[in-house]
Amino acid sequence: MKKLLSLLLALAMALGLCAPGLAEETVVFTDDAGREVELPAQIERLVPSGPLAQMVLYALAPDLFVGMASDWNADDNLGIIDPDFLALPYFGQLYGSADLNVEQLALADPQVVVDIGEDKPTSTEDMDTLQAQTGVPSVFISATLETLPDAYRTLGALLGREERAEELAAFLERVYARTSEIMEQVGEDRADVLYVLGEEGLNVLAAGSYQGELLDMLVNNLAVVDNPSSKGTGNAVDMEQIALWNPAFVLFAPGSIYADVAQMDTWSEITAIVNGDYVEVPKGPHNWMGMPPSVQRYLGLIWLPAVLYPEYCDYDVKEEVFEYYRLFYGCELTDEQYETLTAHAFLD
Repeated sequence: MKKLLSLLLALAMALGLCAPGLAEETVVFTDDAGREVELPAQIERLVPSGPLAQMVLYALAPDLFVGMASDWNADDNLGIIDPDFLALPYFGQLYGSADLNVEQLALADPQVVVDIGEDKPTSTEDMDTLQAQTGVPSVFISATLETLPDAYRTLGALLGREERAEELAAFLERVYARTSEIMEQVGEDRADVLYVLGEEGLNVLAAGSYQGELLDMLVNNLAVVDNPSSKGTGNAVDMEQIALWNPAFVLFAPGSIYADVAQMDTWSEITAIVNGDYVEVPKGPHNWMGMPPSVQRYLGLIWLPAVLYPEYCDYDVKEEVFEYYRLFYGCELTDEQYETLTAHAFLD
């Protein structure tokens, strides 16, 4: 009899757990592609679709990650990223390298995959396909340099982190508004700049590209091409074209030819090199100007105006950088880390 009662009790509990009234509560979320996606009311496990989303979400809800889209190499991030976070599995990314391992992602059992960034013509189709492949709800949040604060507020509501999201959004809005005011004062006197990347220094970030959004806000971007690429590798050009542009100032991406350019005959007559008006963009754990074009670009809004237009910048760059790393990386930056990050970022 006791065995029968135990069996009946277990059966009753099982049926109770499966009852509609006790099912997980869900909500319908309308993403920025206009898709209605059913999600758990309380999200506790997520995966970013790529490195751009990873950086945005790391500042807001790192504890919810069950995997990453790209590797923050421990040697390259200067101890900025929490070591526990680096131990998470990598699933790859939907765009860029397009190496997303949908099977491994599904096995990690996230409740949502979050894509953040450029509003592409294929955003709806891409999210629907990803959701069908993984069986995991997938949402798209649009974010440009200007609208990223609002993207944080949307994410805060989605993840139940409204207060934290508002703190991040307020910082970004303050930096963006100040930079806009600086550029109004600069007016037509923008610096003629070329952003150079690649191991041979023969790629540029083109005007009008998604990757070039920050550059276009701050300078006269000389890299005007027929088909601007929004890829992190930019547009390939040749030295003849660079000579025709003849920039007054050059920004060299990390890993490009900054260290050797002064000794290169091909660059010896470029105005910026002749005058020593060139710097290397800081990196740690990501490039301050983009690659990916994520929230760290606000470091570019803090740093680059002070390099190009110091007469209009009355703020302490170092203090602002420290505040950014505290807010968005959870890292109390040291003087030594700052010096390493900005070793070639300012003119002598």
